Amino acid sequence: MTNKVSILRLYDTESRTQKEVHPSQGNEITLYTCGPTVYNFAHIGNFRTYIFEDLLRRTMQLLGMRVKQVMNLTDVDDKTIKGALQQDQTLAEYTKPYIEAFFSDLSTLGIEPVEFYPSATEYIPDMICMIEELLKKNIAYVGDEGSVYFRIAAFPSYGRLSHLRVEDLQQGASKRVGDEYDKDEACDFVLWKAYDPTRDGNIFWESPFGKGRPGWHIECSAMAVQLLGETIDIHVGGVDNMFPHHENEIAQCEACTGKRFVRHWLHAEHLLVDHKKMSKSLGNFYTLRDLLQKGYTGQQIRYALLQTHYRTQLNFTFEVLEAAKASIRRILDCKERLESITQEEGFGVLFGIVASLRDKFVEALCDDLNISLALSVLFDAIREIHSLCDQGKVSHQEASQALSVLHELDQVLGLFSLTPAEEIPVPLLEALDRRQKARLEKDWKEADRCRDFILSHGYKIEDSPQGPRLKKS
Repeated sequence: MTNKVSILRLYDTESRTQKEVHPSQGNEITLYTCGPTVYNFAHIGNFRTYIFEDLLRRTMQLLGMRVKQVMNLTDVDDKTIKGALQQDQTLAEYTKPYIEAFFSDLSTLGIEPVEFYPSATEYIPDMICMIEELLKKNIAYVGDEGSVYFRIAAFPSYGRLSHLRVEDLQQGASKRVGDEYDKDEACDFVLWKAYDPTRDGNIFWESPFGKGRPGWHIECSAMAVQLLGETIDIHVGGVDNMFPHHENEIAQCEACTGKRFVRHWLHAEHLLVDHKKMSKSLGNFYTLRDLLQKGYTGQQIRYALLQTHYRTQLNFTFEVLEAAKASIRRILDCKERLESITQEEGFGVLFGIVASLRDKFVEALCDDLNISLALSVLFDAIREIHSLCDQGKVSHQEASQALSVLHELDQVLGLFSLTPAEEIPVPLLEALDRRQKARLEKDWKEADRCRDFILSHGYKIEDSPQGPRLKKS
């Protein structure tokens, strides 16, 4: 089967158009993805974005690209410092369990490891160098209390990502803070926060502009430039990061290097819970651990967060999780049925179906990662496969080809690797054997008793060419 050559086209936030994606150097895509602030466990809204980023990574790899990806860990900001001081710990001690939990969650959800996971505290010297360069160019300045600010007026294209006008931003910022600021303009943003012993305790770094710590925005800029270069191919995050965080990243990097910072911007929409913004006060705030404790698997949660297009708000409900469970079962049932086929004779029809499945699935992903359409194509093919199997028109060779395509598509879906081998309790297997023996001896009463015992434990009996087998109901 020949694979159709496809070009990945993605919506670019800055230009508001769909653009083709091509690596800037050879066959390697450089990709920066905003990671967690490690002051607590990541919530499912975070993981909606991380799974979308994983889908992007896996799709580019399916298309033959090499991916060089950075996902940062924000381990110094107001929240981590406050938490560390409250617990009388160092920043490293306070953030360590949340970093470990984050990596455990990534594994549970089948999110592929990326090439770099830099912590902000590892790159503070690089941040200081960037700030010094901006000061030299008079694009940054030191405020009265010692903090360093970026002068937005010195960067004429500010606002081009979020499509906001600087005049409106200045006016809005002035209304919010009044006259109580020491910046030249109200919407200038901080690059370096001067040390405040009441706020920062014993957490600070020395710099040419005094003791303090970096602002959040300069952290990502320094890590991106140091690890991926002055111009990167794709930068991804949630829509809440677009302004001011990503807007400020552009200003800092381009003012410092004089080069275009990002060629392609992608942003994932919000996750809602029962059509409401997720919040602890509403009782609809969930971490991955909360859902696992309710009995759902990483595989089911991954599918629930994966199946909606990234530029569409995802309304999360427990009904969505139940539907995800059923959808996964349909995929795995098809896979298991194909694996059970042993007959040599076939009709050749399935070869065309799976070739079309692959082409349509990949083409849907190439259209701005249209995962909803890709899954629809998959389930249409699954219905056709079951129909052919029912008619006895699938040979072992055709089944093997279909399984090969399913496994190839799962390089993007990432579901099969999260499917644990089902361990059926020994008493149930023994009951199945007794039932089979009773049926051969026409002892229908004993056969029914064994069947009822199996059903009462949440399993069902299915016939296959290799004989009866047990599956979870």
